[in-house]
Amino acid sequence: MVGLGRMGGNMADRLRRAGHEVVGYDRNPDIADVKTLAALVQELPPPRITWVMVPSGEPTKSTITELGELLAPGDLVVDGGNSNYRESIARSEELAAKGIAFVDAGVSGGVWGLQNGYGLMVGGSAEHVGMIRPVLEALAPEGGGLVHAGPVGAGHFTKMVHNGIEYGLMQAYAEGYELLAASELGIDVPAAVEAWRYGTVIRSWLLDLLAKALDEDPGLTKLKGWADDSGEGRWTVEEAIRLAVPAPVISSALFARFASRQEESPAIKVIAALRQQFGGHAVHQE
Repeated sequence: MVGLGRMGGNMADRLRRAGHEVVGYDRNPDIADVKTLAALVQELPPPRITWVMVPSGEPTKSTITELGELLAPGDLVVDGGNSNYRESIARSEELAAKGIAFVDAGVSGGVWGLQNGYGLMVGGSAEHVGMIRPVLEALAPEGGGLVHAGPVGAGHFTKMVHNGIEYGLMQAYAEGYELLAASELGIDVPAAVEAWRYGTVIRSWLLDLLAKALDEDPGLTKLKGWADDSGEGRWTVEEAIRLAVPAPVISSALFARFASRQEESPAIKVIAALRQQFGGHAVHQE
């Protein structure tokens, strides 16, 4: 396991609990079993399976490039990060030229995966996925949560869409929360959210997490209204445009995150100015 952070470290622990032998490498020597990627490769018997759980982009690219120089034909690399599916296809081709197999695995479950298991969306050939099936089954929740989605790239494409849907779900819950809180009726918002968790059509794990957050901080006063986007939402919208698939909810949720980063919106200033110009509407001056 390359990368022993919040996800990789817990995944390594879950695999060990299932009886697998795991050698872990991390840039932080205090949590690593070995000091270098070369040492990690030397510890593994062939055919070696290396699972990369580092941030997407350059960290993943450089790690897989280095592994490509260290591994041998017949070995296998799994990219379990949130990589762009096009980059996964390119890395697969680069490794294939050296006889090294590649599987892209979208992983969902966050910090709760150690206890509950991880949703896994896997791309690769049947042969290569078969090489790691015992590992995948150990990581997945009992009874489900694992899909061999298709060829290389399909795993990360499926995870990308999954995360786009996640954007939309979170935005809907957020808007519902704000509407309840804005009501003049004095609604007990945390209690309402808690009640929604049982028997309603909108119950979900995300709703459970919202109820937990409100229990810990009823007014969410400890948080700043700023939401980052880690890339998958943008990629989902880009693919929707490329494939001419309507995705208004996911697109709106992405743009709402952009709006959260503006202390004062220039666009709203324009709207206020136009309303003043054409209708004489009152405006708030700084």
